[in-house]
Formats: sequence, structure tokens, C-alpha cells
Amino acid sequence: MSKKNNADKLSIFALGGVGEIGKNMYCIQYANDIVVVDSGLKFPEEDMLGVDIVIPDISYLTENRDKVKGIIITHGHEDHIGGLPYVLKQLNVPVYGTKLTLGLIESKLKEANLLGETKRILINADSEIQLGVLRATFFRTNHSIPDSVGVALDTPEGVVVHTGDFKFDQTPVNDQYADLHRMAEIGSKGVLALLSDSTNAERPGFTPSEKSVGEELEEIFRKSKQRVVVATFASNVHRIQQVIDAAVVTNRKMTVIGRSMVNVVNIASELGYLHIPDGMLIEPEEVNKMAADRVVILSTGSQGEPMSALTRMARSTHRKVDILPGDTVIIAATPIPGNEKYVGRTVDELMRLGANVIYGPGSVSGVHVSGHGSQEELKLMLTLMKPKYFIPIHGEYRMLRHHGLLAETIGVEKENIFLVDNGDIVEIQNGSARKSGKVQAGNVLIDGLGVGDVGNIVLRDRKLLSQDGILVVVVTLSKQEGNILSGPDIISRGFVYVRESEGLLDEANKIVTNTLNRLMSDNVNEWASLKTHVKEALGRFLYEQTRRRPMILPIIMEV
Repeated sequence: MSKKNNADKLSIFALGGVGEIGKNMYCIQYANDIVVVDSGLKFPEEDMLGVDIVIPDISYLTENRDKVKGIIITHGHEDHIGGLPYVLKQLNVPVYGTKLTLGLIESKLKEANLLGETKRILINADSEIQLGVLRATFFRTNHSIPDSVGVALDTPEGVVVHTGDFKFDQTPVNDQYADLHRMAEIGSKGVLALLSDSTNAERPGFTPSEKSVGEELEEIFRKSKQRVVVATFASNVHRIQQVIDAAVVTNRKMTVIGRSMVNVVNIASELGYLHIPDGMLIEPEEVNKMAADRVVILSTGSQGEPMSALTRMARSTHRKVDILPGDTVIIAATPIPGNEKYVGRTVDELMRLGANVIYGPGSVSGVHVSGHGSQEELKLMLTLMKPKYFIPIHGEYRMLRHHGLLAETIGVEKENIFLVDNGDIVEIQNGSARKSGKVQAGNVLIDGLGVGDVGNIVLRDRKLLSQDGILVVVVTLSKQEGNILSGPDIISRGFVYVRESEGLLDEANKIVTNTLNRLMSDNVNEWASLKTHVKEALGRFLYEQTRRRPMILPIIMEV
């Protein structure tokens, strides 16, 4: 433990992950040392037209790059590692992770050509790393991906614990038990502040064990007289293992389709996290040659993503695999909020093809359980850690709020519970905590290769274009004479069908001509002024006629 200077203070803040699900990134700063925990992405909301993914705004970290000592990754899910390729381009700092987590990160960095220049440091539950004045130790947790850990950061003010994503599974598939002893030991030495996963804070009781899914899968495999397709999250290695085990017991071969699924199966089996018997895997092309009751297809697409393997099969557009009447399709995942519509559509399409589809909340179908702890498990974590201050993280506001109320029931003082938004700083100095100001935080939108070049104004334009379309007005003026040489030509896209609206567009043409003639006879020849007047006159006319407001782009040339 380093010497404490009374003028220095401990700051804890999130750049992503609170008030939302996804793009997790939490920062713990003491004096001139910053440790970042996780670096995730989230998927765009419906109003983010054309955006591929969303990552945190890391302006604060790039402005203080000399202070950032490293990024610790708690586990290998996209909402914790997906932002790394973008963040590391701006911040070349060491990344710490467990074996499987680093395996998944390395595959991402390879794609982004960052593997060579990124320092990657392997840790396990017993590691201890010094990051400036901060010292990090770890504890094993259960989650829906192996090798998940929580982090205890020893700071001059006291210990700050970040749980990572967790549940307490007493019968884990891979026999990696949550390290309750280590957690209790950390708690008994005193925890200054706890940052804990709030995903299931609204759900009473305990989250069922992942083992229960294995039993259910085996039962379905036995009963199915034809092929079985299982769609789940590619990163849920435990679930994939259980699909393999059920296939072995029911004497079926397995094929894997979907890029991310193939990638994870390769990485996890190379690193020893998946045990696949020899001769078990077959190529997708071989599926149609085998007896229907001897095949399992493991696929991506549990969220109804438009380009995923399952969605393509549902639409009969997959190159290698068709769904046949009588096939069983298991969707072993719950829809992420916002995706229900896509999943519903996929289920409908599969049923139209004659498939028997098993889906629905875990408790109903038995083919999915959450990787996050429910209320009793969250209370257990709070009881083990006994924190003085509590900051619920990883969840939308209502989840954070529920988690705060749970903390009160186990004895955390109400005024010591901080519900924060991205960017809010909780500052702890000489043992007392308060909210103090904000750092810049927000969304950076990624569209194609562009990082952050799509902002609110571009999104607003896309929204307008998507609602009422666009009209382009092209006019050529004579510099000498001050009159119209050619045009106006009006081009319409997404506003009205030109052939059926000739009268409307002829009228619009006249309005543009009259407006320009009037302005030029008044000696107005400023381009900006001409454009504004044309836009206003045309916009008014079109709204009166159609009650629509297309985007109007006047293009005026002088010769």
C-alpha cells in the first residue's frame, strides 16, 4: 500500500454501462493513475439509422493518456471487449485478461491490425498487478462465458471492488466455481466501494444453474425425429459445450454455421475450453447427406439479426442449409430489449417452413438461463463484500434503482448509495464520498469505417430523408445578364413518384422560377440568400399541397 497524500482523491466514474445495457467502461483514478475496467460496445438503437455499433466517448482518457496505466477486461463478451479495437487505436496501453478473454480479444485485434503493437498480459484469479499506486487482485466468478473474474483494486483510500458480470451457479458446467472464500476474505478486510452488476436486479429469487439447460437440451434431442438447430450467443461457451454433450449422448454429429460461432468454437477448443470428441464435427455441406435424426446444427442468430445464419435459414436464403418440415429449432437465448420484434419475425418464418420452434423466457422453455444473478445473488454479493459505499452498474436506470434498494435491505446506508449516469464522478477523499461534477461521456457512433463522423446532425438528416425524402433543384444562372439560363430541373427521391405527380412538380418549377426572377430583379445575387428563399417558397408550397416536408437541396450554378 502506497503512502496517502491528503490532498489526493479517488475518483470513480463510468464512460459507459450505466443507464444502458452495453458499452461497459469504468474508470478508477487516484491522483495521476487511471485504471480502466472493460471496453465494450453496444448495438444501435432504432433511431440511429445506418449506425453499425456504438462505443464510449473516451475523450477524457485520450486527454489524460499518460495517466492511463492499463485496461483490465473482466470477461470476453462483446459488451465488454467490443470497443477495444477502436479504443486501442487512440490509447496504446496494456490490456489485462484471462486466457479465453485474451484469445477472443486477439482475434479482434488481428482483424484491426493491432495485434503487433498491443501489449497483452495474461492474468488468472491468483494474479496481482501493480498499476501506478493502484494494485489489482482478482476473484473467480460464474457467468455465461468461462474465465470471468471480478477485480479488487487496492487504492490509498481503500479497496474498490468491481464484480464484473456474475451469478452464483452452484453446479457450473465447467466446474469453475465462484470463489466465495476469496470474496468473503476481501469483504472481511473492508471494502470502501463496490461496483456491482445490476442486470437482473428486478428479478426475485435465484437464477437457475446452466446445468438445467443441458438436461433440457438432451431431452429435446432425444425426442426429435429429425434435425435439430440450436441458436444461441456465440460467446456462451458453456451452452455450446452442453449442445456438444447432448449431441454425443444422442449419437448426433454437429456442424457449426455463422462467422462468430465458428470463430468462438475454434478459439475455445484450441485453448481447451471446449471439449469436442474427434469426428464429431462435420462440414455444413455434409448435413444433407446424413440421416435427419443424426445431425445438430449450431448457429448464430438467437437475436433475429438480419444477416445471421438462423435468419437466412428462416428465409430460405442460406447457401448450405435449408429448414425442412419437422426440423426442431431451439432458440436458446432471451431477446435483448429491442430485439423482440426481430426474434418474433424469425420464429414466424421458421414455423411457416414447418419447423417445430422452442423459444421463450428461460423459465418457460427451459433452454435458456441468464448469466446474471437475480436479487438473492446480488444480496449475497453485497453481504460478502459489506461495502461502505455502493455504486450499482451494468444496467438501465430502473435496474440500478432496484439494486440500490436491495443494498439498503442488507444494511448499506441510503446516503452511501450512488446512482450515477455515464460521466458522473463519485469522489472519495479521506474516507468520505460525494458526487462531484462530470467528465465528458457519450456515444461515439461507428458507421462502416467512419468512427464518430456520424453525429446528431447527420442522424437528423437521415431521419428526415427516411420520412419525407429529398428534392434537388438545379438551376443555372447567367453572370452577365442576371437571368435563368437552364432549369429549374427538379429531381425527386423518396418524396413523390414523378410520373404520377407531374402537375405538382410543374407548379413547383414555376414557384422556383418566379422566386429567382423576383430576387434577381431586386439585385439579390448572394447564393446563400437565393437558396434560402427558394427553400422557403418551395417548402411552403409542398407542405400545403402534400403535408410533407421533404429535404430541399437547391443547387445554383453561375456561368
